[in-house]
Amino acid sequence: MKNKGLLLVVSAPSGCGKGTILGEILKDDSFYYSISATTRAPREGEQDGVNYHFITKEEFEQRIAQGGMLEYAQYCGNYYGTPKKEVEQMRDAGRDVILEIEVEGAMKVRALCPDAVFLFIAPPSVEELRRRLNKRGTEAAEVIEERVSQAARELSYADRYDYIIVNGELEKAIQDFRTVVRAEKLRTKNGNKIDEVLNHA
Repeated sequence: MKNKGLLLVVSAPSGCGKGTILGEILKDDSFYYSISATTRAPREGEQDGVNYHFITKEEFEQRIAQGGMLEYAQYCGNYYGTPKKEVEQMRDAGRDVILEIEVEGAMKVRALCPDAVFLFIAPPSVEELRRRLNKRGTEAAEVIEERVSQAARELSYADRYDYIIVNGELEKAIQDFRTVVRAEKLRTKNGNKIDEVLNHA
């Protein structure tokens, strides 16, 4: 029997390198990146089923009523959320599902999925985060300060996660992520390893 895949819930403040870390992890096709659903219109270049699942407000609300969303939120009049069915199908097929989500949504998932694994990616320091955001050169100083303030708020949730990965050196952070996955697969609560041993001919 195929072991059920992990549900890996990943959060990080903007500028922590989360996208770069996940980009490396997702080169391994045993992982599946959960695609969110939204009721907002696609932006230029966005594709349904690639960037988001674009659905109507009525369909989204119907899924909510039927318990079909792992979590959801409203921003600027539009719904955003995680379809439950797709996550469950991928896990049942043995793939490890990565759910990249902000901290409030992650806490909702924790209440619904006690077997999920929660990883928080943090900067080495708030000052280093500010330096990285400034180095991008893409945002005004006041926007950067707002992002730093938001990061400080998000960091206050970090102790509610199972693991904290500090992204000081990218390669080490990627290795730490893989180590967490490996450790979780060896835990007795996951999979049927003892059954495999006992039933091995």
